[in-house]
Amino acid sequence: MRRRVTRLALILAVALTSGAVWKREELTRLNAVTSLFSEQRIVENFIGMDGLFLTRALSRGDGPVSPLPNGSPMALPDEAADWIRARMVLGLVVMKDGAVRHESYHHGTDDQDLRISWSVAKSWLSALMGVVVAEGAIASLDDPVTRYAPTLTDTAYDGATIRNVLNMSSGVTFDEDYLDFWSDINRMGRVLALGRSMDRFAEGLDKTFVTPGAQWQYVSIDTHVIGMVIRGATGRDVPTLLEEKILRPMGLEAAPYYLTDGHGVAFVLGGLNMRTRDNARFGQMFLQDGRWNGRQIVPADWVRASTTPSAPTTPGEVQYGYQWWMPADAGEGEYYGIGIYGQFVYVNRPLSVVIAMNSADRHFKDPGVTAGNIAMFRKIAEAAQ
Repeated sequence: MRRRVTRLALILAVALTSGAVWKREELTRLNAVTSLFSEQRIVENFIGMDGLFLTRALSRGDGPVSPLPNGSPMALPDEAADWIRARMVLGLVVMKDGAVRHESYHHGTDDQDLRISWSVAKSWLSALMGVVVAEGAIASLDDPVTRYAPTLTDTAYDGATIRNVLNMSSGVTFDEDYLDFWSDINRMGRVLALGRSMDRFAEGLDKTFVTPGAQWQYVSIDTHVIGMVIRGATGRDVPTLLEEKILRPMGLEAAPYYLTDGHGVAFVLGGLNMRTRDNARFGQMFLQDGRWNGRQIVPADWVRASTTPSAPTTPGEVQYGYQWWMPADAGEGEYYGIGIYGQFVYVNRPLSVVIAMNSADRHFKDPGVTAGNIAMFRKIAEAAQ
C-alpha cells in the first residue's frame, strides 16, 4: 500500500507542475486523501476536515444553546489513563443521569474543535429517517429503495428494501477494506475528493453476493442510499432536513458541517463534523427515548426499533439495528454508534450513562480493539454509579 501511495503522490506532483489535466483544487483534495491517516497529520486532519474537502455548513439555529449540566467529577477506572494513551483518544465526554461527569481533551485538541465523526454519522442519519417515516413521507420500510430513488433501478440495489439498507443487509458487493488502495471504500473516497457524484458511484454498483435481507454485511454505501431515499421521498436535501428536524430543536453548542461531493450532496455515511459534547447530546437524547428539553425530537418507537438487534447477523457475534450497533452480549438498552479510528457514541440505558469519544487510533482494526473499547465503556459506566 505504501508503494501505491508513494506512486500516486509522484503522479500528483508531476501533474501539479506540468499544467495538469485536473484542477488544482481537486488534486489538493486527492493528495489529502493519501495522507489523511498518516501518523504525522491524522490529529490535525481529524479536526480540520473543512480545509481538506468540499463542505456544507449546517445551522444550529438562532435559539439558545441547550446546556449540558455538570455533575460531580468522577474518577475514571485506574486503567483508563493507559487506555486513553493507547487508543489515541482526542476527546472524551461521560454523562450520567444527563449531567457531565467527565470531560477531557488530548493531543493538543480542545472542546471547541469540530471533529470528524466518520460512521457515527450513520446513526444521525438513522434518526432523521425515523422522523421522515413518522411524518409519512415514506409509506413503509419494506418499500423498495427504487420507489424513492428510481435512478437505482437496474443496479445492484434493485430489489433491496429500505429496511435492508438500514440493516446493512442489501446483499450488494462492496469491499470495505480501508487498507486496500483499490477497494470500493477507497475508490469512493477518491470520488469524494475529486468532486464527483456519490449518487453516480452508487448507481454504478452492479454486483450482489446474496439475496437482499438474507445476510448482514457492513456496506457503507448502503447509508448513502438511505440518504438518496430521504431526498427522493421529501424532495429536500439531508442537511436542511437535519437542521430543521434535529439540530435546531436540540440547541447544539456549535454549528456542525458535512463533507460533500462536487454536486453539493452531503457525505451522509461519514462526513458529519461536530463537537464531542454535541455527540454526547445526541446520545443523551436517544437515552431519553428521543426527547430533549421536553420536546419529542425523534419518535420513541423509532429509537427503540433502531437500537434493537434486527439485522441478520451471525449468532454470538456483534449485533446491528438501523445504523446502530449492539455488543454480542448486550442487554436491552446498550448500543453504540461507531466510526473508524475510534469515534463512538455509547449509550447504556440501564446505567443511565452516555459516552462520546473521538480518537485518532491508527490501530482501530487490530483484533480486540473495539471489544476492548466497549469493555472500558462498561467499566466507566459502572464507575459513574
